[in-house]
Parts: sequence; C-alpha cells; structure tokens
Amino acid sequence: MTDGTVDSLVFFRSHWTAWRILGLAHHRTKSWRNLYLLYSLVMNVLVTLCYPLHLGMNLFRNGSLTEDILNLTTFATCTACSVKCLIYGYNIRQVMEMERLLRLLDSRVVGQKQLNIYSQVKVQLRNVLYIFIGIYMPCALFAELMFIFKEERGLMYPAWFPFDWLNSTRYYYMANLYQIGGITFQLIQNYVSDCFPAVALCLISSHVKMLYKRFEEVGEDSEKDAEKELEACITDHKNLLELFRRVEAFVSLPMLIQFTVTALNVCIGIAALVFFVTEPMARMYLIFYSMAMPLQIFPTCYFGTDNEYWFGKLHYAAFSCNWHPQNKSFKRKMMLFVEQALKKSTAVAGGMMRIHLDTFFSTLKGAYSLFTIIIRMRK
Repeated sequence: MTDGTVDSLVFFRSHWTAWRILGLAHHRTKSWRNLYLLYSLVMNVLVTLCYPLHLGMNLFRNGSLTEDILNLTTFATCTACSVKCLIYGYNIRQVMEMERLLRLLDSRVVGQKQLNIYSQVKVQLRNVLYIFIGIYMPCALFAELMFIFKEERGLMYPAWFPFDWLNSTRYYYMANLYQIGGITFQLIQNYVSDCFPAVALCLISSHVKMLYKRFEEVGEDSEKDAEKELEACITDHKNLLELFRRVEAFVSLPMLIQFTVTALNVCIGIAALVFFVTEPMARMYLIFYSMAMPLQIFPTCYFGTDNEYWFGKLHYAAFSCNWHPQNKSFKRKMMLFVEQALKKSTAVAGGMMRIHLDTFFSTLKGAYSLFTIIIRMRK
C-alpha cells in the first residue's frame, strides 16, 4: 500500500517468481520463449515426473523398516506435489483473470476504514509465510541430518537409480546432487501449491470486508447519488463472486489431493513413531513431518471459513445503509441484492469437501481413524 492506494497483486509476486522457476509462466514470457519452453520441458520431466518415479520404484524394497516408511511418506508427498503442480500449470491462465478482477476491486477501495482492513492483509499473509517457513525448515534440517549421520554410504531419501551409486563415488555424488536439487525444486512446487490458495482466499475475504464498509456508507452523503452507490456495490459483489468461483475452480482438485495425502501421511508418521522407528534423527524428522502436514492445509481452511462467514454477513450490510428515505427503485434493487447475498458461498475441494476448518479437523480425525485400524491389525 502506497499513498493511500492498494495493489493486491503484490501478494502474487512470490508465486509468479516460483512459477517462472518451475517453468509454468510461459504465458508471461516474451523474450527467449522457445528456450524457456525447453527449460520447462526438461525440468518438469526430470523432476516433476521422474522424482516421484525414482522414489516409487524403491517402495518396500529398502534395507530397513525405517527406510521403507521414509520412502513411503516422501513418495506420497512428492507425487501429490507433482500432480498439484501439473494441475496448476494447466490452469495457470486463470490466475491472470483473477488479477484482472482484483484490479477492479482495488480501484474501489476508498476511505481510511477500508484502507485499515487492507493493511491487515499484509500482517495476515506475513503470518502465513512464517507458518510455511516453520513447516519446511525443520523437516529439511532433520532430513539432511539423517543423511549426514548415516554410518554407511546412503541417499538422502531411499530411491532407485539406473546405475550403481553404492559402489561408484561418481554415481554416488550424481545421485545425491539429483536428490538435493530435485527436493529443492519440489519444495518450491509445494510452497506455491500450498500458499497460493491461502493468499487468494485471504484477499477475497479482505475485499468482502471492505465491501461491507462501502454498503454501510451508501446514502450517508447527500451529495452523492445513493442509487448509483448501491449499483456500484452490487457490481463489486458480482466481481467478488466471479473471483471466488475462479479461485475455487483453480484450487479445488489440488486441495482434495492435499486433504487426502495429509490424512494418510499424518497416520503413517504417527504409526512409525509409536511402533517402528527407533533412530533419534528419524524420530525427530517424523515428529516435525507429522506436525507439518496439517499446518500445510490450516491457513487455506482458515481463510475458507473466513470467506464463508463474511459472504454470509453481506445481506446485513445492505440493511445497515441509509435505505429508509430512498425511493422505490433503490429499495427494489437492494432487496434483489439481499436475495442474491443469501445464497451460501462455500469453497469446495473436488466437489466433495468444504475448504473449511471443519474439514481441517475432519482430516485429523481421518488420520486418527486410520491409526486405530493399524493398532487393531497389530493386535
């Protein structure tokens, strides 16, 4: 925010930087386009496709149960990450349409009350960034420590390679460089896949709050045409609904994948801690990993709940304006808006699960249910 103006698109800059690195921003690339497309093809074949594949080829073929569990959890996470990245890449044009709608909504922000709401967005999204840094850093640290403290020559993650890395120093370094570079690429994919839905829903929520304030001010200034003010607010509401639907369609399937993988990996991580893994570094890794998986979906679920709440309050805002002395045309338009605003706006993942805090807790309950099945099988 500068000089009393707002620009919601600044919050997408880190995502566009990540998408450029991932080779998904070809629609925005004008110079060296063919070279960029080649880079995109090579990187996504080598990492997005081959990284989960080289982990999956070694499933349950490792030297110890600890390595099998580490292999399984990493394979599930990397596969989900790659699939989400490909889905986002296929639909990346939708983000540019979201940006167009956000520009329209930004141009309508006036007054100190609305600017105060916008200023809170920066604090909220900074906290989201801290959450994701807090997720990735400990997991990456203990994964690296597990690798460093291995007594024998080994890999960062148990995996298959088409060459004998165990008995060749050159191939050993090649394998580890691939794994380190690949997991870095996948962490960038994971960041943008997990962070973008939370940022987009947070921006929608803040604009709904600002629209609420604009509705309250309709008709207060006698020098302004109250009916035109009302029409402008109704147009803002239509733009917000279109933005909401585009964001929902964009994140729907990736969020369904994330909910499923979160429940599975939390269950596996806890079961491994309780029953199988005894190595200190592996235990520390699994502790932070089991904590990180739910935290990946929490910000998105929180802002999904916030969206539903504020969309559900907009019809109250219409009755908060100075509507009593207005003409019949004003009141008729206001009633039509109220009827429209009464429709529930809830983001849904895959057409099945609400992007909501209820789903966050349901995911944890699902992980617990899977864990109880493992306990019964052991008995």
